[in-house]
Amino acid sequence: MSALSLNQRLVEYKKLMRLDKPIGILLLLWPTLWALWVAADGRPALLHVLIFVLGTVLMRSAGCVINDYADRDFDGHVERTKERPLAAKRVSTKEALLLAAGLSLLSFVLVLPLNGLTIALSVPAVFLAGSYPFTKRFLAIPQAYLGIAFGFGIPMAFAAAQATVPLEAWVMLVANVFWAVAYDTEYAMVDRPDDLKIGIKTSAITFGRFDVLAVMLCYLATLLLLGWVGLAGGRGWPFGAGLAVAAGLMVYHYTLIRHRERGPCFKAFLHNNWVGAAIFAGWALDYLLRPVA
Repeated sequence: MSALSLNQRLVEYKKLMRLDKPIGILLLLWPTLWALWVAADGRPALLHVLIFVLGTVLMRSAGCVINDYADRDFDGHVERTKERPLAAKRVSTKEALLLAAGLSLLSFVLVLPLNGLTIALSVPAVFLAGSYPFTKRFLAIPQAYLGIAFGFGIPMAFAAAQATVPLEAWVMLVANVFWAVAYDTEYAMVDRPDDLKIGIKTSAITFGRFDVLAVMLCYLATLLLLGWVGLAGGRGWPFGAGLAVAAGLMVYHYTLIRHRERGPCFKAFLHNNWVGAAIFAGWALDYLLRPVA
């Protein structure tokens, strides 16, 4: 590690934060954007959008660092992760912890211009992001915990826009939990053989031979819950079209995961970016076509 130049070290930090793999940022960002638009009736403040987008990048990066710290003794035994900086010992544990702390501190500073409720909610948000990696030791479906962590931008967005967190926000958070269980089970199906060897708990292992069915049921729950939020908010055909496109993408994912092959399962996981984008596009277009009088 001492032989690394500054540029080489920065490259390793970038890999540690997964900035070279933005799918995690996108899966964290889409639910936050859904909430920003719904909470602000389609017209979120530019400052709020900037804060939440940057905060998403920072917190996802911090979460990745903590995840690799927690899994540093396991990643070396998994084909897909054995070359991660901590597993390969190109970055020290001290460096990783300092980096995670710095990113978390920057995230907290970022929300200080917002109201007190949003600042208060940022505390459990940081705790969720930091504690998720350790849940794989004891939770049968740690992906559900991930869904709460990845979706906590939802109540924070409502708090920022409305200074309260209404029922719709919590329903959207639950919808995100189901979505996260779906896409992260697809991800876990890729690593299932390795996870069984090293004793990591995942939804793919817990669901067993019902894994594909569980993914599709979680997708259905996601659509139903978001559909309820849209109907409760008086949304029209553009929102419905967005959900329909998302449903079509989910059916396509079924064709990818039904044979449980690593490559197609990972492709399905990555493709969830378009699910989140379709839902957001439907919501945003609906508000755009229904200007406030």
